[in-house]
Amino acid sequence: MINAVREKIRSGKKAVGTFFELGTGNIAECLGFTGLDYLIIDNEHGPFHPEAVPDLVRAAKLYKIEPFARASEISRPAILKLLDAGISGIVIPNVKTLEEAEAIVSFGKYMPLGERGVGSASGSGYWYEDYAQHGLQHYFDVCNRETLLLPQCETAECLDRIEEIVRVDGIDGIFVGPFDLSAALGKPAQFDDPVVKDAIRHVQAACKAAGKFSFIFTGTVERAKEAFSLGYDSAAYGTDATVLIEAYRDAVRKIASEQ
Repeated sequence: MINAVREKIRSGKKAVGTFFELGTGNIAECLGFTGLDYLIIDNEHGPFHPEAVPDLVRAAKLYKIEPFARASEISRPAILKLLDAGISGIVIPNVKTLEEAEAIVSFGKYMPLGERGVGSASGSGYWYEDYAQHGLQHYFDVCNRETLLLPQCETAECLDRIEEIVRVDGIDGIFVGPFDLSAALGKPAQFDDPVVKDAIRHVQAACKAAGKFSFIFTGTVERAKEAFSLGYDSAAYGTDATVLIEAYRDAVRKIASEQ
């Protein structure tokens, strides 16, 4: 088990992903041809139920794009079911406290870091994948190393405690949700406002100081480039739905302008 996104960032390169909202294996396969590093199956805002995730994971892996997911909530079932399905990175929404970050590790990492439940499931090939064939401790060690737990900084409370949260052993990085974070700061979608810009810089600096990964959602190509210039390791650009709509709208405008 090798998490290609983790390896890419550790090699000094930037990773680009997108949120997966449309919900079919065909879309996951198409995204695999784009050069994206990962897709995020959105269990918070998307239309997914846990039983749909394994098929989407298989489609993503078949076309060499890492299957990440956003959990629906901070709970053992919400995190465990995604990991057992083969998700290699989990974004966890609405984190506010250090205790919640510690709970995420408890649910998402095997001992000695956490208390993730042990069970044979599709994500490990029902324990027939090679990395699961060398003893349980080896399996634990590989999963703990390669599976990314990324609390989402989208609340004022998380921002206030970001240095503590990002330093929790077992937390692999932070994923910034700029729309919710800007709203929590009283500046909804005002990404050029100094308060919002300072918050986004602050999270990246906290991640860097802790030696952890920094991810952020960006709605435009320009914002993605800006995030990389600030030092972010990864940008999740748009959603499959919005990129599809914008591509067709742009094509229609160009076609219509030539008539």
